[in-house]
Amino acid sequence: MKLVYFFCLMLSLSNAKAQTSNNVLKTDITGNTLLWEISGNGLAAPSYLFGTFHLLCKDDINFSETLKQAINNSHEIYLELDLDDPATVMGALMLMNMKDGKKLKDLYTTDQYKRVSDFFKDSLKTPIGLFQRMKPEFLIALLYPKMMPCNSASSIEEEIMQLGKEAGKEIKGLETMAFQASVFDSIPYEKQAEELLNTIDSLEKSKAEFALMLNAYKSQRLDEIEKIVNTPEFGAAENQDILLDNRNKNWVQQLKVIMKKNAVFTAVGAGHLVGKNGLIALLRAEGYTVRGLENR
Repeated sequence: MKLVYFFCLMLSLSNAKAQTSNNVLKTDITGNTLLWEISGNGLAAPSYLFGTFHLLCKDDINFSETLKQAINNSHEIYLELDLDDPATVMGALMLMNMKDGKKLKDLYTTDQYKRVSDFFKDSLKTPIGLFQRMKPEFLIALLYPKMMPCNSASSIEEEIMQLGKEAGKEIKGLETMAFQASVFDSIPYEKQAEELLNTIDSLEKSKAEFALMLNAYKSQRLDEIEKIVNTPEFGAAENQDILLDNRNKNWVQQLKVIMKKNAVFTAVGAGHLVGKNGLIALLRAEGYTVRGLENR
């Protein structure tokens, strides 16, 4: 999974401690927040939008009281995928392989394949033969721990699901695993393989890029997140419609129906919140009031 895709999908944390009474949450007038309230346009009760980072150092995961209250105020929790459903995990295992019998060694020259193989053997202590048919984008995910500044990582979505379960909320997904797999299939395997090799060849640079992402996220600065997403080094431009824009538009159409029935808490990668085709702008264009909540 290329770094930009991790950024778009894998962003979520808050260091906030603010809490208010009577289920009314405080507005963050600076706009530097990952937590947003959606109201108006015929909604009976506000819903909430939260930008996530799917995997963080465990010590960095500190949900604010404001976020916890937003979950309590909601009827359901929507993630990108219904990670509470065992079928999602099984589907992932079935859909990670390339189509048409493609193998990883088919995508490289002999020298390039040796570089990839040697890296997996020496740095990941895993033979590349185990992943011959896996989509290269998924293989980049295996490099992710190498870019983190800690040895103990945790899933943000798991933590959100735990909060939801404690509050008696049902977990649902905006997309299926089959759809997310199709996103990868729409990007040529050769391009994915090139991205995997580039990441291996420049791992220190990838670590530095990841540090930028992490700092922008932890400071809750959506303007910095948007800037990073649009930086050429992160490669968002050529596949932005596939990875971000089209999915955002689809989610907004779903949320228009979902929010009319019940208040919901939606948690998706923070890269999906920003820009003219981000969820905040698209929801406002539909007539909703979207305001930042104090999340410090």
